Amino acid sequence: MSEKLYPYVIFLPAEKKQNILRAIFRSKVPIDILQYFISKGISQKIYQKNLIDTFSYSNKTVIERLKDLTNLGILTEGMEKVESDGRKVWVKHYVLTDLGKWFALLLAQEDALSREEKVEIIQSVLRSYLKWLKELLEKLAVKREIIEEIFQDAMK
Repeated sequence: MSEKLYPYVIFLPAEKKQNILRAIFRSKVPIDILQYFISKGISQKIYQKNLIDTFSYSNKTVIERLKDLTNLGILTEGMEKVESDGRKVWVKHYVLTDLGKWFALLLAQEDALSREEKVEIIQSVLRSYLKWLKELLEKLAVKREIIEEIFQDAMK
């Protein structure tokens, strides 16, 4: 088999794991939303209005999926005041969280992400993985020196 395989590690909060996976993969809407983030840049603010205008889904469907993704920690939402047609209005925007970026990486074609975006995701994944590993090793009373030696060997 000459097919390239990439291992993906996504850390999910244990108590929310089923809900997160169900929210993302139960329909095409959340996947389309995440792919839209990929196409615009994984660290970019995406405005709710742009998402509603982009997809043929109903406003209600898009807003409900955005709420689901926000409640599960895939997106964070914010509000900002902008000038539109000579008056100031509040607009809602969304940004991928670290968890959201991991799902974006899972869904993205390799060439869809810039080098900087790949580096950002990899650093985030490594940071989270090492933190989780440290906590697990402390819980199991494994000596830190052993882990440091393994890490040093791997970095040679």
